[in-house]
Amino acid sequence: MAQSPLTEVCPHFHAAIELIGKRWSGAIIWALADQPMRFAELRRAVPGLSDRLLSRRLRELETAGLISRRVDDGLPVKVTYDLTEKGRSLKPAIQMLREWACDWHQEPVS
Repeated sequence: MAQSPLTEVCPHFHAAIELIGKRWSGAIIWALADQPMRFAELRRAVPGLSDRLLSRRLRELETAGLISRRVDDGLPVKVTYDLTEKGRSLKPAIQMLREWACDWHQEPVS
């Protein structure tokens, strides 16, 4: 049975879910929702996330235009991550998903 055009999954929706649904991506976006953070601060804000995976997710989110990376000169070099306008626009959706998860007591996936 063929799906009607009204029930087909929008490719833009699918791409967005695939991006923010990657393991740790939503948590990183949530951690940056209120303030910019440096790498070590993000690592502390998202317990259980390895440095390697945090680096990978930050690159992916930057490539997608959801976060920006600012390098401050000096010794040591300081790198700060922040949500872009596009990334900040996700905050209400992430907040609603967080509330839904808390209401339904969803167990974290390991």
